[in-house]
Amino acid sequence: MNNGDEESRRGEPVPGTEMLLDQAEESHRILVPQPSDDPSDPLNWNTLWKSSTTASATLVSFAQGFGPLAIAPMFPQLAKEFETDLSSVVQFTGVSILVMGFSNFFWIPLSSNFGRRPVLLASTLVSLVSSIWKAKATSYSSFMGACVLNGFGAGPSETLQPQIITDYVFLHDRGKYSTLYFASYFGALNVVAVSLRIGGHALINSQLSPVVAGLLAQHGSWRNFWWLNVGLLGLTLVVCMFAFPETRWQRSPDLRTPRPPLRTEKTKEATLETTELSPPAELRTPSPEDEEKVKTGVLKGQPRNSQFRLYTIAPDPIRGLVQDFLAPFKLLAFPIVIFAALIVSWSASSFLMVNLTQAHAFSEAPYNYSAQQIGLFNLAIVAGQLIGMATVGPIIDRISMRATKGNHGIREAEMRLPAMIPYVLIMMLGNFIVGFGYDHGWDWKVSSMVLKMRFHKTDLRCQAIVIVGYSCAGIQVAALPAIASTYAIDSYKPATGSIFVTITVVKNLWGYGLSKFVTEWSEADGYLAPVMTNMCLSVLWCLLGILFWWKGQKLRYWTRHSRVHDGV
Repeated sequence: MNNGDEESRRGEPVPGTEMLLDQAEESHRILVPQPSDDPSDPLNWNTLWKSSTTASATLVSFAQGFGPLAIAPMFPQLAKEFETDLSSVVQFTGVSILVMGFSNFFWIPLSSNFGRRPVLLASTLVSLVSSIWKAKATSYSSFMGACVLNGFGAGPSETLQPQIITDYVFLHDRGKYSTLYFASYFGALNVVAVSLRIGGHALINSQLSPVVAGLLAQHGSWRNFWWLNVGLLGLTLVVCMFAFPETRWQRSPDLRTPRPPLRTEKTKEATLETTELSPPAELRTPSPEDEEKVKTGVLKGQPRNSQFRLYTIAPDPIRGLVQDFLAPFKLLAFPIVIFAALIVSWSASSFLMVNLTQAHAFSEAPYNYSAQQIGLFNLAIVAGQLIGMATVGPIIDRISMRATKGNHGIREAEMRLPAMIPYVLIMMLGNFIVGFGYDHGWDWKVSSMVLKMRFHKTDLRCQAIVIVGYSCAGIQVAALPAIASTYAIDSYKPATGSIFVTITVVKNLWGYGLSKFVTEWSEADGYLAPVMTNMCLSVLWCLLGILFWWKGQKLRYWTRHSRVHDGV
């Protein structure tokens, strides 16, 4: 990262460069973005309403992601019910993945022009109706139609919460909130996977098969799961109706944080050569009263009644809808957004690789585990996600704040990137253990990490592949996507929703393709080749972080006049 770039000294603000610390008193953080004087501004809400908003948005991400991709455990019953073969019922999952990604070309423009609240409520209602449809479906075509509708309704679970986070969370806190989103979303997809058998052959049941669906399908009726999902979505709808106020807020340009002068260290004694930048005309220097408000951080506001309306219309919504629909395509030309999309996609695919291979690997010699035992192995992934969620926030905060203090209170978007290093190493460790462990039939136990679990009187000893390899998969998938996506958001905050549409489409297309070829590849060449290939691609994209650390500010400067900074 080079703060002395020639471009940065020409008097123009650089997107993603913010004054975060008071240069006179570095113990005081400057709140970015600057809250308005209106107590109804989401940035000014008190802890109760911010917590309520967080809980509601997280519940939506969990509940909407809980159902559409949990079909795999039901494959035996669905194939029998609809008198079709396995390859046909597998398409239920593939179609859901594709529709979830592309549905956000509809939902995100609506969110930007009519508010987050109506999109949360409408998409949850669509998901609820589709779950009722699935529970009552009596033919293959009917169930497929329900899958399409369910994927469409669940699209916001992948994109909307990050957009909401930027509405009411200050810059210095976004890392931990983004981690919460990814943990809740992937947690919904992985509430412990289980696998079922057809004709003696284990069906692959990746993160797309929550244990609840598997247990209900195996010990009752597959329809019961969808009625359970109806109840969960109904609860989510009620919670959002009363506990989620509108967070979209039209900010006046003069309330954005003025861009600070960029400085370069001239001597070892820290003599500074400072180029004073005049802030653009539309930006004002905060008054002493503003500065005191920012320093103290006393935020005691709450939403007004109008923020509980079903929708709020933005100025010129038709024009806005068209612009927001086209924005994800424009963002494909932005290297930082592509970098974030690659990190999120391949981090998720490392997670998906573990789950796509587990049933086939552990159901055969030398393991010969039962379907329910294999399902319980996924508790290690859940534990890893909790570890990742607990650690990535403090690591990001410590690394970026230390860099900010060393940069005279100026926060650069790239200051988050070094936090990726430990999680890249964890990702590599997990892939090595899983790939080599599968292929060589590792049977040794880590003496201090043996996990004994009782399930229907079965003594289950999780081996190194599970405890170390699977836990690493959970840790990295909670951390790497949060770091990379937050970097892109910091660089182009007004385009947060469109950024996640781009990321989600890339992720879901790659995940769909991976599910198509990984099984045949592992059967033909063993597990090591696909696992290591996927890992090498993941590491390659992560290594690009070095380039962005070095030249990311220049890339942001080059895009300073882009209309994405206006949210289009």
